[in-house]
Amino acid sequence: MPPMPTHPAPLLEARGITVRRPGRGRRAAPVTAVDGCSFTVRAGETLALVGASGSGKSSTAEAVLMLRRPDSGSVLFEGRDITDLSAEGMRALRPAMQPVFQDPFGALSPRMRVRDAIAEPIKVHKRWDPETGPDEVDSLLGRVGLAPELGGALPSDLSGGQCQRVGIARALALRPRLLVLDEPVSALDPSVRAGVVNLLTRLQEEQGLGYLFISHDFALVRRIAHRVAVLDAGRIVEEGPTAEVCRDPGHYRTRELLAASGLLAQRAGTAGAADAAGAADGALRGAR
Repeated sequence: MPPMPTHPAPLLEARGITVRRPGRGRRAAPVTAVDGCSFTVRAGETLALVGASGSGKSSTAEAVLMLRRPDSGSVLFEGRDITDLSAEGMRALRPAMQPVFQDPFGALSPRMRVRDAIAEPIKVHKRWDPETGPDEVDSLLGRVGLAPELGGALPSDLSGGQCQRVGIARALALRPRLLVLDEPVSALDPSVRAGVVNLLTRLQEEQGLGYLFISHDFALVRRIAHRVAVLDAGRIVEEGPTAEVCRDPGHYRTRELLAASGLLAQRAGTAGAADAAGAADGALRGAR
């Protein structure tokens, strides 16, 4: 893990964001996917949002990126409230905050060659220079550990790890200050995950990038994140420096996630009873 940055001002700040989704069925009540979440990410820092499937991680990422505007609360980027920005305003801001998606193959067009996939966002945002652009694409390939010769390949010619590196190169093409990484290595073979994680760490050290890192895997988070926020049913139930949360988890959901990652033996006795009581209480509240 890189050293904790000392930059005082948040790069990204979420203030009490709530996201509701339609319920199943025409008359079903809306479902609250994110329930009043607040957190910050600083330049050079990785905040991991950790939770089980359905906990609200991806909905939080969508709200931060304004892919789905929050129903309440606000999102600030570099101190500016972007919650109600116009489409034109968000278009101007998009290069500064870029996503990297979970599915490396699905994130790329199967008919677009690698060099064109990397060049596409530069062209869309009218930053393409025909004279220097090809060299810029080759440079981006090199920065993510891929040979320039792969620029002529199609996604089907590449491995999952190589495709994810192309996705990272695409994100870097617009020189962002924040990357929102939604389970970026969960679809990869275990043998290549470490290489992608090492790449992300190196890029952060070199460029001072802020990362919002979405994951369900505490073993991975422990390697890359400075701080962690644990999500349960759309709420942040525990937050703190990663090492401290892993060493002394205070919430039963955190302990469950640590145990699922092989980092904490299931507790017995009093602690186990407290965990069971907490889970039962949560189930009871949900049934009311």
